[in-house]
Amino acid sequence: MEHHVSASVLFVILLAYVFDFLNGMNDAANSIATVVSTRVLSPKHAVIWAAFFNFAAFAVFGVHVANTIGKDLVDPAIIDTAVVAGALVGASLWSWITTVFGIPISCSHSLIGGLVGAGISKAGTGVLQYEKLKMTVAFIFLSPMIGMLFGFLLMVTVFWVYRHKAPAQVDRTFRVGQLVSAALYSLSHGGNDAQKTMGIIAVLLYSNGLLGEKFYVPTWVVLSCHAVIALGTLMGGWKIINTMGNKVTKLRPVGGFCAETGAGLSIIICSYFGIPVSTTHTITGAIVGVGSTQRLSAVRWGVAGRIVWAWFLTIPFSAICAALTYQLVKHVF
Repeated sequence: MEHHVSASVLFVILLAYVFDFLNGMNDAANSIATVVSTRVLSPKHAVIWAAFFNFAAFAVFGVHVANTIGKDLVDPAIIDTAVVAGALVGASLWSWITTVFGIPISCSHSLIGGLVGAGISKAGTGVLQYEKLKMTVAFIFLSPMIGMLFGFLLMVTVFWVYRHKAPAQVDRTFRVGQLVSAALYSLSHGGNDAQKTMGIIAVLLYSNGLLGEKFYVPTWVVLSCHAVIALGTLMGGWKIINTMGNKVTKLRPVGGFCAETGAGLSIIICSYFGIPVSTTHTITGAIVGVGSTQRLSAVRWGVAGRIVWAWFLTIPFSAICAALTYQLVKHVF
């Protein structure tokens, strides 16, 4: 680092870790919901399993998503410590409220909403970089559909391949398979979701002249963000696990395997192209896709509807909170 790190920058980095921790509790609960509800792993062992693969993701993925969050949504020139603080408060507040009520939301979109709200509050709508923002918003609708399609097709394929096998044999096979699919999904979650916080810390350091002329994501930021999101997963978000694993539809190991694999593959593809998708939206879509292969009534559409309403409210709520927070703190930082 080239300059002295001020107390305000350190405080906002701590705020970023709080958001990252809440992200681990809310979003990472998705990565173990199916493996817990099918009783393949106990909650404690599932949390450790998911936390390990969330952390291991830093060795597998680049930082494409972190770069998108850091410089492609809002003009980096207007981002300062107060804007980042506003964004993090707005995002963290919505993430905490929904975790308390057991509603799985996209912590990614709460952060995007926070960044947009604080940016507009400072300099108006001209600071928004619409091309990348439009793609990110489009994937609010596309990611659950992609997850649903992958989950449905995988389930239909498995049904056809194992059509002559006894249910007990299929169950035994996919109890092992779910360990692999849960690992894949947790890996994809760490590769996409932990990068949002990396991007926000990196842009904070850059805006304070701590990265030099060129924007990049320092290694210590990569490692610390993965560690904190893994810690959030270890603390658990049991209400989220119950909602995702039991309330949307009842899952057997074969269904859990197809949902996790479908969602994991979707997220990995998007991470490769630097698209900050919602892991929550994708796994929810995959679970609905799996459930609908039995019959449409196997999906509890009322629960699914409440989850979707929370998705629609995420960006506006986070943006409004962030805009108000920016106005409160702009003279402090």
